[in-house]
Amino acid sequence: MPPSPAAPASLPPRLDVIAVGAHPDDVEIGCGGTLAKLAEQGYRVGIVDLTDGEPTPASPGPEVRLAEAAQAAQILGVSERITLDLPNRRLMDGFDERVALAKVFRRWRPQLVLGLGEKTPLASPDHWQAMQITDAAVFYSRLTKWDEHFDHLPPHRIEAQLYYSLSFYSLDPPTIGGDFVVDISSTLAAKLAAVRAYATQFPPEKQELFARVEAMNRWFGSAAGFRAGERLASPRAIGVTDLMGSLHLSAGSRSDN
Repeated sequence: MPPSPAAPASLPPRLDVIAVGAHPDDVEIGCGGTLAKLAEQGYRVGIVDLTDGEPTPASPGPEVRLAEAAQAAQILGVSERITLDLPNRRLMDGFDERVALAKVFRRWRPQLVLGLGEKTPLASPDHWQAMQITDAAVFYSRLTKWDEHFDHLPPHRIEAQLYYSLSFYSLDPPTIGGDFVVDISSTLAAKLAAVRAYATQFPPEKQELFARVEAMNRWFGSAAGFRAGERLASPRAIGVTDLMGSLHLSAGSRSDN
């Protein structure tokens, strides 16, 4: 992994990857195994929660939910977790919301952003709003001649964006672009432990979620030849420069003829 460039004196060391969710636990469920795998590989990973997720039925308050989020981040090996002061249940895509997230991107300068990738009917409409906010903030992050809106943080161009899914009830693949599977065989246990850190969100009557998440990740993994996997999607066509490496072909599997 190439070293990250030195940060300007006024900015913190950069994050390689930032994953964005509407609420604490979105990212863990959707792509927690991928984040843990990236951290395992030595990348600096961050999470941005657009809201604190409160109120919720079983949580005594934001401080408990934030403590659960901090524990989950530690389990995944996440370097930084940032919670924006946007309203749960009333999250809307608007200029101020886009700028708030774009300022995070400008400050932490990720190469890759992972965000929610679709609507979740019968679940929180915040997820769809979060997708639109994230898409816009990736664009806003690089815009010049608009410094007064971004606390004069320097523009930053994000090199890649991917989507993760919170859809458990559809038999169809995502419609947002080219989808692929990340091998999380070594980090599935950490992902499940991170989700379990949200004890207020998953009381005894909701324990079936863990079996559902594990089964889904086992299914995605088996489709790609892994013990467990997470399906991500790219809004752009996926390009390959190392075909054999991308197909995970080892030297021992090549023909000697």
